[in-house]
Amino acid sequence: MQYLVNVIDSRSNSGTAEEGVAIDAFNDRLRAGGHWVFAAGLADPTVSTVIDGRGDEPVFTDGPFVEAKEWAAGFWIIEAADLDVALKLMVEGSKACNRRLEVRPLLAG
Repeated sequence: MQYLVNVIDSRSNSGTAEEGVAIDAFNDRLRAGGHWVFAAGLADPTVSTVIDGRGDEPVFTDGPFVEAKEWAAGFWIIEAADLDVALKLMVEGSKACNRRLEVRPLLAG
């Protein structure tokens, strides 16, 4: 099963060099354990664009789709046998990036 793991932050570009080293090491452990699918950091939500194509003409709005004190600053997509395995893995991920994480199962498509 695959899981989306959102890295929660309230600051833009807040990662330190030490956190980068720890995240790289954690990513290497995910790869070695067969859990790695993909990961990336995200740009600040203020540079996002929301698209609403439900009407006759699309509507484009600058900025985040919701105002929030915290947002997804990055993410992992991991492979794990079940939620318990995913949660156990991401305890280490939380320590590595020094942020809170949100773990959500991906729905089968």
